[in-house]
Order: sequence, then C-alpha cells, then structure tokens
Amino acid sequence: MMRPVVAECVGTALLLAIVVGSGIMGQRLSGGNDAIALLSNSIATGAGLIVLIPMFGPVSGAHFNPAVTLAVLMFREIGRRAAILYAGAQLVGAVLGVWAAHAMFAEPILQISTKLRDGPSQGFAECVATFGLIGTITSTQRFRREFTPVAVGLYITAAYWFTASTSFANPAVTIARSLSDTFAGIAPASVPLFIAGQITGAVAGVGFFVWLFKKDCPQ
Repeated sequence: MMRPVVAECVGTALLLAIVVGSGIMGQRLSGGNDAIALLSNSIATGAGLIVLIPMFGPVSGAHFNPAVTLAVLMFREIGRRAAILYAGAQLVGAVLGVWAAHAMFAEPILQISTKLRDGPSQGFAECVATFGLIGTITSTQRFRREFTPVAVGLYITAAYWFTASTSFANPAVTIARSLSDTFAGIAPASVPLFIAGQITGAVAGVGFFVWLFKKDCPQ
C-alpha cells in the first residue's frame, strides 16, 4: 500500500496548493473583484484536476477525496483498510498543500480561517456538488473511462459557479481550507455542515447511480 498511499498524499497536496494558491493569486490580481478571483480559482482547479488525475490515477486511482474513497468502498472496489489509509493520506496531503501555498505566497504558514459559510443552503449545495461529482466519476468510469479526468475537471469548474458553496465536495479539502484565512478559506465552525453535506451527497450518489446503471454497477 505504500505507493498508492503516498500518491494520494502527494496528489491531494498538489490539488490544495492549486486551490489555495490560485485563490491567493486571483484575489491579489483582481483588484477586489471577487468574480474575477473566483473565475481564476475555478479555472486553475479544473485544469489542475485534468492533469493530476492521469498523473496519479495509475498508482492509486487518484481519489484525492475521502468522499470519493467512500464511494469506491461502497462499490466494493477497495478494502476498508485501504480506504482508511487513503483518507488519512488525503487529509495529511491536503494540510501540507495549504501550507505549501502559504509558503509560496509569503503568507503565514499557520492560519485559521475566519470566513463563515453558514446556513442550510450551504450544506445542501455541498450535497448537490458531491452527488454530481460521484455521478461524473461513476458514469465516465463505466462508459468512457479515458474521459474521466476531463469530465471531473470540467464538472468542478462548473460547480464552483452553480453551487452557493463554490463546491468543496471533499471533506479533506474542507478541513484543510479551514487552516487558510485566504480567499479559499472556510471557518472551522462551518466545517461540520459542509462535511455532513458531502457525505450525504456521496452516499446518495452511490445509491442513485447504482440504480441508474444497475446492469453495469455492482449490487
């Protein structure tokens, strides 16, 4: 398990460096225009995923996300021990990626976000975002595997804009972003709501797409 676990850690670290770093760069260059900053942030994240997934996919499957690992576990394509190791590696990598972004932009390494993202609409947005992500991965892996990296990158780019929460869709990302008081940050008090929405969306996504593709998915 050493290489897959390390791949998940490093891949998730690079993903968070992209998310947080592009958020900092976008905010600095946008002159206070949050729409431009978000556009920069979303394009960089989507493009990064298109590259990172084929980079690490052959080794670990390129989950970079405990919600995705949970879905894969529910599909019985990974064991419980491996899933736990993956989730731990993703969390460690996410935190390291945030710190790397801070270091690159001469920000204080240790931070706590003060950006509240509260309310039922935010939790529901995370549920929808994660549901769609699981659907994107499930459908392309079943019917057009080679398109998965592009599909995931495009979906996340779109979900930045059509969800009220800007589509974290990832518990490790959510926890790590609470350690960054920058454009991409989320206050620790808002984290449980986001994670609850993400887990709910992942489980609902597995249930729905198993039913939808019942001839192709494991029962």
